Amino acid sequence: QVHVVESGGGLVQAGGSLRLSCTASGTSFPMYAMHWYRQAPGKQRELVASITVLDYSNYTASVEGRFFISRDNRKKMGYLQMNNLKPEDTAVYYCVASRPGLEHWGQGTQVTVSS
Repeated sequence: QVHVVESGGGLVQAGGSLRLSCTASGTSFPMYAMHWYRQAPGKQRELVASITVLDYSNYTASVEGRFFISRDNRKKMGYLQMNNLKPEDTAVYYCVASRPGLEHWGQGTQVTVSS
């Protein structure tokens, strides 16, 4: 059974940093792409960052240059380093492990950025 769990959320002041972590137990982790989504109150869920099995990454425009996604296949961990956080980054952040036709979602972790 696959179990995806996020951690590392919290409250931070604008301009600060947080690192989110994601563990995906029960998966053949190196075979999964990893993604971070977020959903702010009253807004649609959006894809923030992705990293492929070959370590190619991409980002939504609003976080480009501030957020960095990475993975450690040996530890079966994914990470999202978030720098220069802004109040508009406030949201629940979700980690997703995916293969073609298959997705495993975590429960989410709250990130709150105060101005």
